[in-house]
Amino acid sequence: MNIGLIDVDGHNFPNLALMKLSAWHKLQGDIVGWYSGIEHYDRVYMSKIFSFSPDDRRIIQADEVVKGGSGYKLFDQWLPSDIEHICPDYSLYPTHIEAYGFLTRGCINKCSFCIVPRKEGTIRKHADISEFLDDRKSAILMDNNVIASEWGLQQIEKIASMKIKVDFNQGIDCRLIARDKSIAKLLARVLWIRHLRMAYDSSSITDEVVTAIAYLKESGVSAHRLFFYILVKDGQIEDAEKRALLLDSLGCTPFAMSYRDLDKNTPVSDEQHRFAWWCNQRQAFKSCKFKDFNPATRGKEILTQPSLFG
Repeated sequence: MNIGLIDVDGHNFPNLALMKLSAWHKLQGDIVGWYSGIEHYDRVYMSKIFSFSPDDRRIIQADEVVKGGSGYKLFDQWLPSDIEHICPDYSLYPTHIEAYGFLTRGCINKCSFCIVPRKEGTIRKHADISEFLDDRKSAILMDNNVIASEWGLQQIEKIASMKIKVDFNQGIDCRLIARDKSIAKLLARVLWIRHLRMAYDSSSITDEVVTAIAYLKESGVSAHRLFFYILVKDGQIEDAEKRALLLDSLGCTPFAMSYRDLDKNTPVSDEQHRFAWWCNQRQAFKSCKFKDFNPATRGKEILTQPSLFG
């Protein structure tokens, strides 16, 4: 079979589902490559992660077109087990040197703005780090709440002992760290690619955020490693600014993420745009208060999905 792949969101971040599909089809002896728009294919896979990404409007020349991913709101769609647990085809994204995968799936929380509860359910064991590491020395892990799982904690122990550099790019639940200092001590043993990411989505968890930061610092994690996603809702900008300034005073890095309604897919407001631009550009953030910020006419702030902890 001649298989074509379309990464609808672009090629800025590796699409894990497409990498797994590519690996599986190559094992079957199929020809796999990025969809060219020129030749005819037996099957084309289109994967879309973000609902706000514009769809690929090309007329697809293929006998079969298979769409998948959260961006198409196909929340009950999963890869077959033999494909899900195959080592990804990293050759699709040759400039990315890290391994990619999940140790756990699901989350113990049920945040209204997050797709994980409706797509993955509660947290459960998924894979061992060796399943997708492929002898690489670093890994981007996309778990939604890894330290809420005993399996996840065991895997972090293994990662620390293997001296693998990692980035849990969806964040780690600081509320769980605040409740158990031993988790902070475990995380302090990990080699971080850059940041230890957490979320501070509401002032209602301020005490837990401050406690988690204190435990991590006490365990030996430098404040500059602590990176917090700040959920920014329209009409709640003042609260977001307070959270960002508190984190900065503690030596941590805030990063604003504009809230989007997953069902309505409403656009981000101008005020959310302005706040994210101010918060995420360190020169602007350090030079003035948000009320005094007048963004330059060029450029856009980075817009991503909301963080996973509320």
